[in-house]
Amino acid sequence: MILQPIQIQLKDGRQAVLRSPEVADAADLLAYITKACGETEFLARYPEEWASMPLEREQAWVQNRRESPDVLAITCFVDGKLAGNCEIMFHTGMKTSHRATIAIAILQDYWALGIGSAMFEQMIAAARKHGIMIMELEFIEGNNRARALYEKYGFEIVGKKPNAIRQRDGSLLDEYMMQKYL
Repeated sequence: MILQPIQIQLKDGRQAVLRSPEVADAADLLAYITKACGETEFLARYPEEWASMPLEREQAWVQNRRESPDVLAITCFVDGKLAGNCEIMFHTGMKTSHRATIAIAILQDYWALGIGSAMFEQMIAAARKHGIMIMELEFIEGNNRARALYEKYGFEIVGKKPNAIRQRDGSLLDEYMMQKYL
């Protein structure tokens, strides 16, 4: 699924572009997600898990997203630099096709500029267009910034996975599931 470029104005006055990733973005995507995972403990992987990813695998991932009718990936570029990305995956099973799962990450330098809100608005619009009834996401205990964004867009906690995330130091964190009804 493809999102044609959309220009948005950030809270600091700069312009940004939301669009689907292109295969040529694969190296930038790997560098971006590696950096993002090093900036917070609240993403699902550590930086080294991305650093070892072959470029060809990331290129295939991008191509898959572009060709799939059931996934919309969106990137955000600010001043030509990749600032964030998000994805909405539409469930395809007969019993689950009313649901979609979303994920989002933004580099710390671009927090609080309106990128997350702009991405959520695009994902919600895509969900409505796709006939989705329930949008779902998960967040890690302590990620209050993300939780506030999700709640701003009407997501509510519907469950908890105790001790779902193990940190490097061995400590365990809960993972919360949220849903938004459209």
